[in-house]
Parts: sequence; structure tokens; C-alpha cells
Amino acid sequence: MGWAWADHAKDAGDGGEPGHEHDSRGYDAGGATNGTNQIGELCAVLEALRAHPGPQKLIIESDSQYAINCSTKWVKGWKRNGWKNSQKKPVKNRELIQAIDEAISNRPGPVEFKWVKGHAGNAGNELVDELARTYAGDCRSGAQDGYLPIEGWRSLLNSEYSRGTDVPPDVQLVLDGKADASGLRGTHANDGKSDARRDAASRTAATRASKPKLTDLLAEPEGVPDDLGAAKADASDTTGAAKADTRAASSAAEPSAAQQTAPQAAMPGLTPSGLKVSGEVRFSPAPKTSPFYNGEAMHVHGWIAVDGFVDGDGNLTLTAADFLR
Repeated sequence: MGWAWADHAKDAGDGGEPGHEHDSRGYDAGGATNGTNQIGELCAVLEALRAHPGPQKLIIESDSQYAINCSTKWVKGWKRNGWKNSQKKPVKNRELIQAIDEAISNRPGPVEFKWVKGHAGNAGNELVDELARTYAGDCRSGAQDGYLPIEGWRSLLNSEYSRGTDVPPDVQLVLDGKADASGLRGTHANDGKSDARRDAASRTAATRASKPKLTDLLAEPEGVPDDLGAAKADASDTTGAAKADTRAASSAAEPSAAQQTAPQAAMPGLTPSGLKVSGEVRFSPAPKTSPFYNGEAMHVHGWIAVDGFVDGDGNLTLTAADFLR
């Protein structure tokens, strides 16, 4: 899962324009090894709010109706109902939604949200989409540690997707009550990451140096899925964007059965078993979800990771098996 926000205006950070309390890059991005689009979208909105305090009007553009409704509409009823939804069940991602509500309530300037259509040529939306996808992929490959607001970590770890989440050591100290969450937030001088984060990263750098980033592993632009979490922001009449992704994985392809052929070479380090596998395979996300899709079938070459039980007739049902290349 990944998230990102970015300014419309260039050079607005580091004192370039009022209301932009962030470094000169004009964007921030993060993610985690586990998560959901909804968590990523809310993280992007929360981080955009925190990076743009002050009396200036803030407009946040997002392609997520969920994030916008959580921040403006549904939150009112949830607060009245003791943070229970219409089914009398606890509201999901409550930690993030409460933090967003508090950030909006405490902000001197007004906050507006604007829905924009995703993957429709909006420059800000495309930028944050790419930032979020890249960070999500880097988390998956181990090239980057997870980077979320502490409320994002709590929402994630309280969700049904928490199992196996890779939590950085500095974050775990905060979750265990042994450190303050303010230490996780960065300063302009260190590009948005705290000293504690950098110390933790240096301890694992040696073991992760050989792990390539997802962008290095995927040759085709279609290979990177594109429904991550991001937001676009601008303060002064500040407009920004936010976006999130839970499927930073292998290849976005959906070839027909006739186009599915066995790889021409064995996977490095493995030898053929003599077993043959036939049948249709569906890749997710599909090529048509990529902004680079040209309407044609995409050639892929790789291996499918199989972990399961084959019945007496030779049948095995695959569900979200990893595609390796």
C-alpha cells in the first residue's frame, strides 16, 4: 500500500509560499508492506493537511470519494453515534478519520475537497499516483521501510490486513508506548524523515542493499499497477492531491488463453520438474487499469509461485499467487 501528496505549485515549500510547512520538494510519499486503498487514501489526506497548516485556504484534490466523504460528511454521523456505523459496528480506520477531523477542526484556515477523476490526464493526480505506486512497490521489495503517520499504523494494525505487516523499529517503540510519535515526523533538513527513522534505516541498509526497487525490476510501464493512494495540495489558495495503493505487485496483464505460453527458460536456480500446468490464468490488476495501456495484449515472461494442495485429478485453485520475474 502506498500514499502520496504533492503541491500544484513548484518551489512552494521551505518558505517559498505561505502555508506550505514542508521541504522544497513539494511532495511526500510513504507506504507499508500491508494495507488497503482506503488506509492509503486517508494517510495521504492527513499528511497533506499536516504539511499545509495556517490561515490560508487549502484545497485538497483527490480521486477518492471514500476519503472525501470520510473527511466531510460521514464523520459527522459517526461522531454522533459514538463511532459506530449504520450497522452498529465500529467504524473502520477510525484512528485516521479522527486525526483528519482534528486537523481540519484545528486548522485556522478553511479546508475544501475537490474530487478529480483518476487516470484522466490530471497532472497532479498522475504525479501522486506514480509516487504512491513507487513507494508501495519499494515496500514490497524491501527497498524502503514502511512510512505512515502513527494513526495510519494503528488503523492498519487494527484491521484484518495486519498479519505479517513489517513495522519499522522506531514505529514499534511508539506503538509500545516507549517513544513519542513526534519523533517520527521529519524536518526540512532531513527530507521528511526523523533522525530515529534514519538510524533505523541505516541498521538495515546493509542487508537490503542488494534488493532492487520495483521500478528496476519491471521493464514495461504496464508492470506497475496504478490504483494507489494520493492527494494534491495547494496552500495560499492551496490546492493539492492525495492517492493510495494496495496492489504494488508484479505484472498488470490479462492475456487470453491462446497467448499464454510456458516460459522459454527455467527460473534461475531451478530445474524443470517434468510436470505441466494448463488452464487460463487471470492477472490482477488488469492491463486496462494502466494509463499506459494501448489496447493490445501485453507479453509477459515469468514464473507463478504455487503453494497449495493438488487433488487426485491434478487440480489446484490459485488465488492471488505471486508472479515472479
